Amino acid sequence: MRQTPLLAAALGAATALTSPAFAQTVLRLDEVAVGELDPAKASDYADSILMFNVYDTLVLPTQGAPGHDPHLATSWEVDGSSYTFTLRDDVTFQSGNPFTAADVVYSLERMQALGQGLSYLFGGVTAEAVDDTTVRFDLGEPYAPFIASLVRLPIVDSALIEANATADDEWGESFLSAHGAGSGAYTVTSHNPQEETVMAVNSDYFLPIDEAAPDEVRLRYGLEGATVRTLLAQGEHDIASQWLPPEVIRALAEDGAQLLTESGTGAFYIKLNTARAPLDDVDCRLALASAFDYATALQMVAITDDVAAGSASTGAIPVGMFGANPAEDVLTRDLDAARAYLADCPTPPADWNLEISWIAEVPLEERFALLMQANFAELGISSSIETLPWALFTERVASPENTPHISQIFANAVTGDPDTLLYSMYHSSVPGTWQSPEYLDDPEVDAALEAGRRGPSEAERDTAYSALNARLMDLAPTIYAYDRQSVFAASNRVSVPALSDPAKAFGMDGMGFTFRLMEMTEE
Repeated sequence: MRQTPLLAAALGAATALTSPAFAQTVLRLDEVAVGELDPAKASDYADSILMFNVYDTLVLPTQGAPGHDPHLATSWEVDGSSYTFTLRDDVTFQSGNPFTAADVVYSLERMQALGQGLSYLFGGVTAEAVDDTTVRFDLGEPYAPFIASLVRLPIVDSALIEANATADDEWGESFLSAHGAGSGAYTVTSHNPQEETVMAVNSDYFLPIDEAAPDEVRLRYGLEGATVRTLLAQGEHDIASQWLPPEVIRALAEDGAQLLTESGTGAFYIKLNTARAPLDDVDCRLALASAFDYATALQMVAITDDVAAGSASTGAIPVGMFGANPAEDVLTRDLDAARAYLADCPTPPADWNLEISWIAEVPLEERFALLMQANFAELGISSSIETLPWALFTERVASPENTPHISQIFANAVTGDPDTLLYSMYHSSVPGTWQSPEYLDDPEVDAALEAGRRGPSEAERDTAYSALNARLMDLAPTIYAYDRQSVFAASNRVSVPALSDPAKAFGMDGMGFTFRLMEMTEE
């Protein structure tokens, strides 16, 4: 049983005098702002870290292998498009309220009603509480990635939310913007989405928590790279975000920091606004995709001889996922092809004046903006570079006319399945988000995405995604710069097996930051 500070205080006075004081360990890390605490609205990396620690889901990805394991569920059965789950009967929320099937139904309905975050994963899904420990989902039609999608259905404490709802806020959005309502291993102590979220270990958690797991976690937002480097050097920070420039990560490693990595299911995407001239023409887009210097892009993310933040792209789908091209078929720069495409582009190069944007909190993107500007200038194409804070970028892309010609995004399959990487980018029903600033509208793309969702076998899904890959390469709505690997510089007072041991990796971005599985020293 994990000993908490309260338990230590309750020991007898004689024991207290002869035993060392309980030392509380604190994990300090940072991420790009803004941290969204409401789990129904979570979509990006900082949100995911919060969700995976404050809330629980019915299943979890298997560590070190494909597939999923029971979590809040103990088992499940599938009958066509119906899924029936048996639930644990020994779980309580952080409020003390018991977890039941009614909470699962409420969590689904709340996410669907709000229609934000990753709610599109559950469109058309209904749920019924058969009894307190049995819940049945009806999908209406086959959806191959459904089990994988459940890692993005955090279960909320319906009784707590309803007690804090109002007539004007029936789903308790105001309450959940500042408080937790989960059963997770960490509780929210305080939350400022622009500055810091503080969490404390939940000593009543239903699964074992490592004795050396952090007692407190401070997730800071929007720290400057120089600040992070100084804090790490002074022993006042533990894990830097993946967004530090490669040379800063390299310098930290040379100063003794360990490098943690998370691979897998995403890439660095240079998004082209297909709804705005001149990029509404396919030949104009293909000219840019051919002119981009892929080899230099990879050199820009090399950190050490053995560690890099990316590997060569082979197409629209990262290597290793359904539909990906072979690893040896890497994309390369071809200026002759670029000039040929440009000759068929209806807009003369001198009239382009592209707007190239980069996210202010991700300084590496400025370098790619400069690389693109130089690459395209070789074709006689002029461009300007604009810095956009993340919050402003997500606001701008809500309409095609305000979306920059070119945006830069690091994206990943949020459930580990290609459906959640590609559908949210390219299906015509989901334009105008940070994931889909291309505004692509193509029936063949839609058909391939829908076939990937329905395919009952892996072979059928692979066929569908291969067709999607080929079509996207023909349309060039995106420049596929490289397949990515997240690299984090960390102090040596923290051990993170899920980010350092492939046998313990979850295969899904963000879940490596499961705090209950980390170990801290007291130094």
